[in-house]
Amino acid sequence: VQLQASGGGLVQAGGSLRLSCAASIRTFSDYAMGWFRQAPGSEREFVASISWGGGSTYYADSVEGRFTISRDNAKNTVYLQMNSLRPDDTAVYYCAANRYPIPPLVAAGRLDMDYWGKGTLVTVSS
Repeated sequence: VQLQASGGGLVQAGGSLRLSCAASIRTFSDYAMGWFRQAPGSEREFVASISWGGGSTYYADSVEGRFTISRDNAKNTVYLQMNSLRPDDTAVYYCAANRYPIPPLVAAGRLDMDYWGKGTLVTVSS
């Protein structure tokens, strides 16, 4: 299983980026998908998740209303649309796949997903 994130880059505060994560999973629609991020000197944190069929989404408070997670099961891809970016959004963003729902794990302080991709760097300048 491989998860390949892309779409990161340098953007000014207030700008937008869209991240993509292509998954080489035969049964992609069997997996909940999530985005996480890790800023320099900080621990990895949850950003957003989406259920298998895309009908349920969940966001960290810090990105609620600014970020939107979506998925296209026909393309085995999950997206993260990031608007109104702020300098404190600067981080390496990782996508993850999990056979079980992600929100309960996050609520329990667990970030042990089944699969992780390599990250993509997002830098927001002030």
